[in-house]
Amino acid sequence: MYKSNVNLNNYKIFYEVAISGSITHASDKLFLTQSAISKSIKKLESDLNTNLFYRNSKGVKLTEKGEELLYYVEKAFNSLITAERTIVESESLDRGKISIGVPSQIGSFYIFQNVAKFHMKYPKIEITIISKSTKELLNLLERHEIDFIIDTSPILSNLDNIVIKPLKCVRNCFVVNSNSHIKYNRIHSLCDISKYPLVLPISGTNNRKELDIIFNKNNIVLDNVINIHTSEMIVGAIKKDLGIGYIIYDVVKDNIESGEFKVIDIKEDLPKITINLVYIKKYLTIAPKFFIENYLKIHI
Repeated sequence: MYKSNVNLNNYKIFYEVAISGSITHASDKLFLTQSAISKSIKKLESDLNTNLFYRNSKGVKLTEKGEELLYYVEKAFNSLITAERTIVESESLDRGKISIGVPSQIGSFYIFQNVAKFHMKYPKIEITIISKSTKELLNLLERHEIDFIIDTSPILSNLDNIVIKPLKCVRNCFVVNSNSHIKYNRIHSLCDISKYPLVLPISGTNNRKELDIIFNKNNIVLDNVINIHTSEMIVGAIKKDLGIGYIIYDVVKDNIESGEFKVIDIKEDLPKITINLVYIKKYLTIAPKFFIENYLKIHI
């Protein structure tokens, strides 16, 4: 009969090495020496009578058995983290934490107002907002390093038990500096717009893909484009009059209402975007559940 003498520290070290792919990175995160990390991994491999990692000059890579072990260890540690937070967090919300993943262009107009209202009423709840790419945010969600994500469609994931719920539909627009040298009163179509310098999201992003489809459908070739990664930098470029910017309306709503930016109305319909809430239900604890249900108005 198999008898287990589980050393959770060894599994914790295995987990950190596995997700980082580096003994050095795991050493920095766990505040342990690299030799201590290596010794722990060798002990675990000896106990399990199998190799868990391939070693090479670039770091370490999981073996097939290592991949299998990581699947179970990750689930176990996520459950432990959830259990710990469930015990620590109280129904009165006088302690606890919320960690939100959201791209900067969405956070700038959608989440901050709700966070401000929540924080004013429950100041002892620690709030962390992380802005990364969709893929990176999904990895953090899987590792239980964030509680939920707010991001635009499409959300492509193979995660178990992931829940995706629509929150809001927003529209894109073309805008220009109201004092621009561009004669925007002469622009009435995408064909007209293509004749002027454009400030667009970088190729490959969801917003840009949808826009490129429309240009291609209308046989329009762009030859005067500045590609920018973030909405904040697109706004800055429009302020500097570098061209006509393509951006989510809500991001520049204040600039438009103040008269700083002018919306260019064209005959073609531009893509609309769905903002989604993404979470794994079994990992949500008291504080993030309360925030979602009472401030985002979504039933869990």
